[in-house]
Amino acid sequence: MPVQGIDVAKYQGDIDWNRVRGSGIAFAYLKVSEGGDHVDSRFYENWEGAAAAGLPRGAYHFMYWCRSASEQAVWFSQAVPQDPTQLPPVLDLEWNNDSVTCPQRLPREEALEKIRVLLKSMEYHTGKRPVIYTDINFHRDVLQGEFRDYEFWLRSVAAEPRERFRNRPFTFWQYTATGRVPGVRGNVDRNAFNGSKREWKR
Repeated sequence: MPVQGIDVAKYQGDIDWNRVRGSGIAFAYLKVSEGGDHVDSRFYENWEGAAAAGLPRGAYHFMYWCRSASEQAVWFSQAVPQDPTQLPPVLDLEWNNDSVTCPQRLPREEALEKIRVLLKSMEYHTGKRPVIYTDINFHRDVLQGEFRDYEFWLRSVAAEPRERFRNRPFTFWQYTATGRVPGVRGNVDRNAFNGSKREWKR
């Protein structure tokens, strides 16, 4: 997969975006928000830095299951600039198992209804159809067989996605959380676009 990218949040600290682009990275996704009251403290710095370096970038929202979908939709819309150059937005769907304040799991249909609200709102705000990011467990519990008209970004660090996600085409693959990239101190999530350079440009 020749088109490589990263996703980052405040944990990566100061990023030298010119070095990142010079290393061959072709895109970056930046954490903007989670739940209904948190904006990543590095988002706007990273948003401007990636753009100044000429690196295509997009924003992702981390879903909280204990907050209403409408609250989260408003929060995302207030946080993300209306910038026609951005990549399609991403909705990050995982169970919040590690959260102290929001460890909740929902019944499948209730979770799906919240997801539909967020996807529609994100598309309305950005003018671009969102991408769905998910991991193996959440896909199995909630997403299997759903949202066939959306692009998917799949996390699978021990095997290729086709070995872990049944009958799910994918556009992006997050294949490690311990990647290294010039311009980023320490570990960073590495991702690949599932296609050629020509397809990426299109």
